[in-house]
Amino acid sequence: MAKALVVYTTRTGETQKIGELIAEGIRIAGHEATLASDKEIKKTSDLEGYDAYVFGSPTYHGEMLQPMKTFLFLAEKADLADKVGGAFGAHGWSTEAQERIYQTMKTVFKMDMVSGPLL
Repeated sequence: MAKALVVYTTRTGETQKIGELIAEGIRIAGHEATLASDKEIKKTSDLEGYDAYVFGSPTYHGEMLQPMKTFLFLAEKADLADKVGGAFGAHGWSTEAQERIYQTMKTVFKMDMVSGPLL
């Protein structure tokens, strides 16, 4: 059984709800999923022990929220290369946050990114 970590940041709670649904889908597929807000991940050791990572943020004014940017700087210090990754976001009309998270995970972290329903 694989273990996945779903990390989100939110302003209104909508991105948290999406993260909860993603975690539940992972569990239904027979894997273990841990859901955490960006505030719960304080050090790189909090990211250890998972096979897959899914990060999410809403898009506001064409950007992800600052707490997700800060979290990604922390995650960059963890060894996530070749781990499975995915990105998600809540948005009304644009998807810049999830696209930037996805590209950061793919190009900077060198993760094996999943595309499709998560984008």
